[in-house]
Amino acid sequence: MASSPCGSSSFDSGLEIKTRSVEQTLIPLVSQITTLINHKDKPKKSEKTLRAIQRVGQAVNVAVGRFVTVGEAIAMENEDLKEEMNFACYEARRAGDSIAQLTDVVSSEHPESDGRSTIFSDKTGMVKAARMLLSSVTKVLVLADRIVIKQIVTSRNKVLTTLEQLEKVGSFQEFVQIFSQFGNEMVEFAHLTGDRQNDLKDEKKKSRMAAARAVLEKCTMMLLTASKTCLRHPDCESARINKDAVFHRMRFALEQVIEIVTDARPNGETEVQTISIYTGIRDFKNKVEGLREEQYSMSQESLLAILEGILEHTEDFTDSAYTSHEHRERILELSQLARQELEQLVTVWIQAQQSYKVKEVTEEMELSILKTCQSLNELRRELHKAAVGLAADLLKYHADHVVLKALKVSGGEGNLETVAEYSCKLTEQKEQLVETCRLLRHVSGTEPLEITCIHAEDTFQVIGPQIISAAQTLALHPSSKIAKENLDVFCEAWESQLNDMSILLREINDVFEGRRGDKRTYLSLPRPGKHSANLKTVKAVKLDAEEQSTIAKLGLELRLLTSDVDSESDKWEDQEHEIVRQGQSMSSMAYSMYLFTRGEGLLKTTQDLFHQAEVFSEEGFKLCSTLQAFSSQLGDDEKSLIVSEKEKLGALCQQLQVTAKTPVQGKNATFMKVDSSIQNTKNIMTVVVYLLPVCYKLIRKYMSEKSSLGSPQSWREKQLPTPVNEDAVDRKNANGFGVKSLEHHMSNLTFLESK
Repeated sequence: MASSPCGSSSFDSGLEIKTRSVEQTLIPLVSQITTLINHKDKPKKSEKTLRAIQRVGQAVNVAVGRFVTVGEAIAMENEDLKEEMNFACYEARRAGDSIAQLTDVVSSEHPESDGRSTIFSDKTGMVKAARMLLSSVTKVLVLADRIVIKQIVTSRNKVLTTLEQLEKVGSFQEFVQIFSQFGNEMVEFAHLTGDRQNDLKDEKKKSRMAAARAVLEKCTMMLLTASKTCLRHPDCESARINKDAVFHRMRFALEQVIEIVTDARPNGETEVQTISIYTGIRDFKNKVEGLREEQYSMSQESLLAILEGILEHTEDFTDSAYTSHEHRERILELSQLARQELEQLVTVWIQAQQSYKVKEVTEEMELSILKTCQSLNELRRELHKAAVGLAADLLKYHADHVVLKALKVSGGEGNLETVAEYSCKLTEQKEQLVETCRLLRHVSGTEPLEITCIHAEDTFQVIGPQIISAAQTLALHPSSKIAKENLDVFCEAWESQLNDMSILLREINDVFEGRRGDKRTYLSLPRPGKHSANLKTVKAVKLDAEEQSTIAKLGLELRLLTSDVDSESDKWEDQEHEIVRQGQSMSSMAYSMYLFTRGEGLLKTTQDLFHQAEVFSEEGFKLCSTLQAFSSQLGDDEKSLIVSEKEKLGALCQQLQVTAKTPVQGKNATFMKVDSSIQNTKNIMTVVVYLLPVCYKLIRKYMSEKSSLGSPQSWREKQLPTPVNEDAVDRKNANGFGVKSLEHHMSNLTFLESK
């Protein structure tokens, strides 16, 4: 909100804006108020200009009135927030009236010279009114957001209540009835939390939410089979243990979601912040390099202590039984080198501080700073090689799932001794994977990927024992179809997590090598077919090797286009501009479709691809709307260019959506649909690649012209904060500053596939 005419104090109400929808709703208001305050104070103002100013003030007041009406209606429906909401609405209405009065400068009965306060004579009053309006509207939006949070909490409570009923059922008939209700409640909860996940501004919270929701998605199917097994074999202890573990994990995931949504932890506990080695090295290097500017900013002792803290974490690698001898020796060697380089830097640093005449960093100190940072870079590289190498070897070794297959066979044969033997092997495999995830977290490179590593670690830790208890149940009841189905479900979850870990590994490598891995979110929202009331899995259709080979060239062309979009996006100074944000979103979705052509990534089946294509086309339509609003601010020639490309983009998105939704049958028809979807996506990305630099040049041109006119206001989102004149006012719509109604805000939070 840096573009606020009132500065940061506009939001001194102590409200923190945590969601994009609230932030984006406020931007047009900020833009219009900025326009009004920064109008040019010409000595002589034409009647047309005065009328234009009056129309802006009236439009703002009318829009505030509509906005407040919705806010007051919400207050009537929510008794616990009624007083706060009504007061905020009252303040907003009062501020809107003040702005209307201050812009009422052309009334024939009240000429400007009669001593009344107007926008020209009372700029301070205008700023005060604007400040009150922004503050009160923000308060209304944040209160409405609290209602969204309340909806999620209420939905969670319904799920918990039904979960308790499911846990206590004693018959199949009762279970089926309650589980049907549970499925519907989970669908509602999935939608609410999915919307919230995508609306969050904090990437760390967004990743934590994705991880918790992924647990709920997978556990729902596990709960179904584990409960049925327990009902079929009520006296079986291993079946009860298996079921109890699923219920416990679901409750834990539900609590995690609520913690993220409400920013509250049980019993007032504070979140334990675990620092990865990557983060520690990055922060330490910043401090060392900061010595160039501020030699007295911190003590030598504290700098030495920080390094020792980082090196202490490397013991996770050197103490691990799975770290090779060569890696262990190299890590110890580089740790000692880092100590030596820092000690040398400290010596030079002390000498520099004692030389009072030397104000700039000496050549010797500069060299020590560079050597210290270089030693840490080498240490980080070695740790990365050790962790990634171990993970890659493990994934390759366990790719054929020998242990899982053996457990299924020995369980089906009722061979408890063999089940026990392979259970020990699975436990050993689990410990290897858990420790590998811990090491990967240290080198992951971003907070979202750190959270994904923790999620993977927790998943292996929990599912391993669950597979063993499911195998024991099958061995005790080898003819039980439900016990066999239950073991299959848990084994599939293990295999799925191994596959997710291989994707995670590529993401970590992308970040390390400076590719686009750090721009994608790892975990996806639940895909179609999940969380349905009957929870029967949709038949998965994957491309075979020949089909993937055929489509590989088209996929590569799509990959190159996503790189071009990323390159053009990086040039934008305002990375939050709606056009570039939507372009980046489409690029990420297209990249996941490219990965599908390689048999990689989050899209596993053709159904996943077609759903992604639908979501991609919806985002394309949103970009069309943004471009339409953008074009209304341009001259005729520039406008016709943008409109032409917008229409082309809309037609291509329509074509892709029709393709994605058209049902097909048979292998050949399905492949043709895949080919057509990728081709249409490629055509859309070609238009986006062309549009991004064109729009950026037009924005820069506009800003340059604004700068030469002495009014350096930023061009934000869909509104242009221009000096108030009759042409600008004629382009405003009836909603004035364009704040969305709260009904729209609450019912249409952006719902996108995670990228």
